[in-house]
Amino acid sequence: MRKLQLHWQILIALALGIAWGVWAGPYASYVSWMGELFIRALRMIIIPLIFSSLVSGVASMGSAGNLGRLGWKTILYYVSTSTLAILTGLVLVNLFKPGSGADLGLAQSVENLLTNKPLSRTLMEVIPENIFQAFVSNDMLAIIFFAILFGYFSMKVIPRHSDTIQEFFNAVFAVMMQMTMFIIRFTPLGVLGIVAGVVASQDNLPGLVAGMGKYMGVVAGGLAIHAFISLPLVLRFVGRIRPFKHMRAVATPLITAFSTSSSSATLPLTMQAVEQESGVSNKITSFTLPLGATINMDGTALYECVAAMFIAQAYGIELSAVQQLIVVITALLASIGAAGIPMAGLVMISVILTAVGLPLEGVGLILAVDRILDMFRTAVNVWSDTCGAAIIARSEGETLKV
Repeated sequence: MRKLQLHWQILIALALGIAWGVWAGPYASYVSWMGELFIRALRMIIIPLIFSSLVSGVASMGSAGNLGRLGWKTILYYVSTSTLAILTGLVLVNLFKPGSGADLGLAQSVENLLTNKPLSRTLMEVIPENIFQAFVSNDMLAIIFFAILFGYFSMKVIPRHSDTIQEFFNAVFAVMMQMTMFIIRFTPLGVLGIVAGVVASQDNLPGLVAGMGKYMGVVAGGLAIHAFISLPLVLRFVGRIRPFKHMRAVATPLITAFSTSSSSATLPLTMQAVEQESGVSNKITSFTLPLGATINMDGTALYECVAAMFIAQAYGIELSAVQQLIVVITALLASIGAAGIPMAGLVMISVILTAVGLPLEGVGLILAVDRILDMFRTAVNVWSDTCGAAIIARSEGETLKV
């Protein structure tokens, strides 16, 4: 009952935040500070939560075979669902052609967009030169890699040391989950502040939606198909899980992801909901969810594909089948490299535009509505992460609550 009440509190806060941003925009700063404080609190616990959960989870697996099997299942799920999302977006954008006749006057200037690193460099930096520097700079892939190594080799030492390490990190993880539960209580206030600030920052929201309505509709429609049809079908027939019962179980992190546009900031809430409400073991969540928040971006992948095609259509450029295939492959790789932070997908779109020879200035076409769409695609990213954790748990023989 308490969980249901929290959902309603967050939804009411979401509605109040929209109303405040629309009708009392100049006074949004009166409540937006609550959103900033809430995000800071979530970010405060992300690294110790991820590190302790991964080390304790990997150490409890018992053997390298178990870790390898879980890793391959996780990667297979992430690549499969991201590819499915991209293909969904590609079909819709070719069917409705939202860029044909688009108003190029809506384009905004954009500077220093191409700040991404090549995929080869990203893979190289998975191995950190200095793990403490990785902690300071929030380099999640490096932290995850080191935590998995640390957990694995903690099983290789003598039992007395191994037991001590496992007990220590189990205790740290338990403390971090208690802190997470405390922060969750303030989620409605944080959502109110975040949404009020975002809505108030839009100068002419109705005009913006009207001008870019077709593009926004295609992106939102693709995300809806993936979230409410594709992923539930995968849950039902691959994982033998009741999709909408699972969705209710993880409603709090989904709404929070929508409000914050950050899958990384939502991670503590996601882990708590998947474990406590869906019944997935800590061994599974501690491995799949931190990894998913870093590399599994179904919503971002779909958005990047649609955005690139939209820009091509707006400039009157016809992409061949081969170029569209390049868009699909590059969107998949770029989504893996996208950080779990607001507007990360906007930075990665430059990779796709460069790959198929489209003008980088075209990003200015989608800049105005990106923050709004970012909320939708982040919720889909987190929903896919939770589905993956549940499916993998079921494949490992676990009995879930959903």
